[in-house]
Amino acid sequence: MTAPALTFGEVTDQPLDLAAHEAAVADRRAGAVVSFQGVVRDHDHGRPVVSLEYEGHPSAEQVLREVAAEIAAEPDVYAVAVSHRVGPLAIGDVALVAAVSTAHRAAAFEACARLVDEVKARLPIWKRQVFGDGTEEWVNCP
Repeated sequence: MTAPALTFGEVTDQPLDLAAHEAAVADRRAGAVVSFQGVVRDHDHGRPVVSLEYEGHPSAEQVLREVAAEIAAEPDVYAVAVSHRVGPLAIGDVALVAAVSTAHRAAAFEACARLVDEVKARLPIWKRQVFGDGTEEWVNCP
């Protein structure tokens, strides 16, 4: 019998640490750890972005943990760690970190991609972008 997959999910206003997420999914059985960082960029759809803020619904961390648990329940997955940052972020800051461990690289890439896609689709976190011309928009609300 194999050990149950480890899951970790957090919504925080603190900077995110990729190495900590990779360490959280470390497993002696794992032949692959795949990680992802979503970084705040200086543009969106050809418009310059000068600032950005994420605001989360009170249920955001619970939803994040549910998504992590779903991915961790997949038979090839050993461990999952994922966090999303809220509050004001600067260009270059990390907004999302995900890490997955599996026995083989293909499964790890696939699981990490599904994890990020599901977080983006389901997490009740809104993004307010302020553009170079002073206009702003709220986006990414599921």
